[in-house]
Amino acid sequence: MTEIDQTPESSEAHYQRRIRSFVLRQGRLTKGQERALETAWPQFGIEYAEQSLDLAKAFGRDNSPKILEIGFGMGDATAKIAQTLPDSDFLAVEVHTPGVGGLLKLMQEGDISNIRILQHDAVEVLQNMLADASLDGVHIFFPDPWHKKRHHKRRLIQAEFVQLLCSKLKAGAYIHVATDWQEYAEWVLEVLRAEPLLQNTAVDYAEKPAYRPLTKFENRGLKLGHGVWDLVFKRIG
Repeated sequence: MTEIDQTPESSEAHYQRRIRSFVLRQGRLTKGQERALETAWPQFGIEYAEQSLDLAKAFGRDNSPKILEIGFGMGDATAKIAQTLPDSDFLAVEVHTPGVGGLLKLMQEGDISNIRILQHDAVEVLQNMLADASLDGVHIFFPDPWHKKRHHKRRLIQAEFVQLLCSKLKAGAYIHVATDWQEYAEWVLEVLRAEPLLQNTAVDYAEKPAYRPLTKFENRGLKLGHGVWDLVFKRIG
């Protein structure tokens, strides 16, 4: 779930101080999630710190593409993508403890080693831990659309946030957003199109890339005639 926490102040300094990428609502841990947190976090977890993260050192290899996943939920899609793309490394950021435990459990069950997890606000991770031009891609799948108009300011995909993302992308790197709300898809399309450092890889919406798996929820929605929109933009310059 995502949120931007803003007050009427409009300065960049205020934005940097107040933006949040989530609403914190912790759920209960299952026994399996709890065990995974105890046993797998020391190997695959990264503690938040206000200092640059050496991605090559964190993953133990230099030349692999480094992909940031923001808000991975319970981790099912992230685990499947990491298995599908074993030559890429995934820095998965999520604030909710059950989701972190869930992904760690899936990593143990699937013997997945190309994921590292940060349990922290993604905006602060971007601001304080990731060097400029360090990422080959960013995945943001099914962020909270905040349906009501008065809540649109809480949406994660905003011009300032996209500018922050672009500063961390290498030339030719991509941003991939997926949503099942058409109005939010239109919002995201407008925001990404307005960023001069990004270029759409499609006319409007992209075909679903093969690496993104269909979730159970998405499959159910598609059978009921609901749409899903993928947007894939590349960093230019």
